[in-house]
Amino acid sequence: MGFFDAIILGLVEGLTEFFPISSTGHMILVSSVLGLKQDDFLKTFEIVVQLGSILAVLFLLYKRLMQGIDIWIKLAIGFVPTGICGLFLYKHIKALFDGYVVAIMLILGGIVFLLIEYKHKGKEYAVNEISQISFKQAFLIGLMQCLAMIPGTSRSGATIVGGLLLGLNRRVAAEFSFLLALPTMFAATGYDVYKNLHILDSANLAILLVGGVVAFISALGAIKFFLFFVSKFSYVPFGIYRILIGALFLALFAFGVLDAHSELFS
Repeated sequence: MGFFDAIILGLVEGLTEFFPISSTGHMILVSSVLGLKQDDFLKTFEIVVQLGSILAVLFLLYKRLMQGIDIWIKLAIGFVPTGICGLFLYKHIKALFDGYVVAIMLILGGIVFLLIEYKHKGKEYAVNEISQISFKQAFLIGLMQCLAMIPGTSRSGATIVGGLLLGLNRRVAAEFSFLLALPTMFAATGYDVYKNLHILDSANLAILLVGGVVAFISALGAIKFFLFFVSKFSYVPFGIYRILIGALFLALFAFGVLDAHSELFS
């Protein structure tokens, strides 16, 4: 991997991590276009750029975390289901990493967004501030986040859908999803970094740093744009996009351009 690859992948991660469109699917697609192989270094790189994206959330929404202990308790409650599922189902989850699973979950998630927006068309949302989210709602959104362990689902997509189903308005659902990413992704990236410490050296650190910084900067812009967009409009464009990108994956598999069982999906 060179610096150009690091910049492109950092950009893709930062732009897609917090959109409900599956950053995993996009990273796989772009890695394939760049001709990269799924080795230990690429896995570590993906961890580092995820960390860059997480720090963007912390930078933009830290004031939410300063509003009192209540939000911390809600995030802890929301993290519990994911932590338990990740701890006990990790090996089973890894077995699900397959191109067809990614494509199908992209399409299904897109359909779910379209159905939810159709159902809520013209209706008022019951929860219009993060402070109004109950502990029960936080736990149920955390349960929805467990679905994101299935590749192609999208962590933000699963939690936003959970929020919308529970009566959160579009912006609040997105903000709580982003905040819930902090404990979830810090735990996941921390574990993966620990497993891959053996491949870190000075020759690789520069590439990792470039990717992480690019992911951080692009995530800042993506989060700001996304929160503005969902405050004014619906999730319909994201639902349509998911269906289209999922269909693209299936077409690439059908024509042999991309191998659904490639190591990129491992």
